[in-house]
Amino acid sequence: QVHLVESGGGSVQAGGSLRLSCAASGNTYDSHCLGWFRQFPGKEREGIVVIWTGDGGPSYADSVKGRFTVSRDTAANIMYLQMNALKPEDTAMYYCAAGIRSRRWCTTHAGNFEYWGQGTQVTVSS
Repeated sequence: QVHLVESGGGSVQAGGSLRLSCAASGNTYDSHCLGWFRQFPGKEREGIVVIWTGDGGPSYADSVKGRFTVSRDTAANIMYLQMNALKPEDTAMYYCAAGIRSRRWCTTHAGNFEYWGQGTQVTVSS
């Protein structure tokens, strides 16, 4: 089991920045695929960025490329999402996720992830 806890959400004006954190605990050594997702009201979760912890670099969705950056503190088992140049359309619930499958399953498809945090709300006002 892997337990994930997100933090860092909040309200910000357009053009501002936020940094989300995802603290992992439990059997994290089996979870080689990590990701950030977001969910708009009434919509399915969409992948923002996924990263294969072995030897892969992050893969970003076009909607956030150049504005969002993922990073990790491996010693502390924390993953971050730095969000810059935020737009009102970034308003959503943000989730981190961890997957235990092989690398070919490490995509932005939410169904490929076994563990999820509770989410943190990000609201961007115009």
